[in-house]
Amino acid sequence: MINPFSYLLAAIRFVLLILIMAIFLLIYFPIDMIFKISTPKRTFWLRRFYIAFANPILGISCKVTGTPYEGTALYVCNHRSLSDPLIVSAMVDSYVIAKAEVSKIPILDAGAKLTGIIYVKRENQDSRQAVRTKMVETLKSGINVLVYPEGTVNKEPQLMEYKPGTFIEAVKNNIPIVPLVLEYRSDKDLWYDSNLVSHFFKQFGKLFTQSKLVIGPPMTSDDGIELRDRVMQWSQDQVNDMHKGWDSSIEKVMTKQV
Repeated sequence: MINPFSYLLAAIRFVLLILIMAIFLLIYFPIDMIFKISTPKRTFWLRRFYIAFANPILGISCKVTGTPYEGTALYVCNHRSLSDPLIVSAMVDSYVIAKAEVSKIPILDAGAKLTGIIYVKRENQDSRQAVRTKMVETLKSGINVLVYPEGTVNKEPQLMEYKPGTFIEAVKNNIPIVPLVLEYRSDKDLWYDSNLVSHFFKQFGKLFTQSKLVIGPPMTSDDGIELRDRVMQWSQDQVNDMHKGWDSSIEKVMTKQV
């Protein structure tokens, strides 16, 4: 049965997010056109400022363990939900590699491009190669990059195999990998079997989104595949630990699998 309150709540939240972003952009773009103030540091600050409004509006709370790496790093995170970048970007300043579909929403596209995004068409090999090149250039310029190496969202307790290309490029260019693990309590936060709009209404039609984020230590290796495997094992261990005693939907699935 459809709950009208849930749809109304999600719709109000969506309108508020778009209005706030539009206000930010209308103020920032003219100032930047005149004074040329845009730098990665300033746009990351703008992103954090927006998120400071957005996450409370969406009812998002997050328990964070660990601190970001002080140098430049390639951050890799498991992928559960539409809200993953909002939560991670509150803690980590980085360009985000995201699927090209986001660019079809004009105002979100403008905000994302302003504050740092690299689009990829995952089904296109040329696009994936171009993204790897842009990723390395960005890292060498001293800007962090955030990657979701599963390649898609995943609702299962077991991580999907991380794609090796990211790790091979990190080893080639002597760039440390910092693993992140982000988990949610409710199954309504997990994105599967729905498009972006449907997932937004499902996730944010409830009052609260409870999450946990663990920021791991920097990891390096001379072997990209070994590094990938070590990061995956560390990340899977975190997933298992984070859900213990949390009464989450994933913990219930894990209990049934034992």
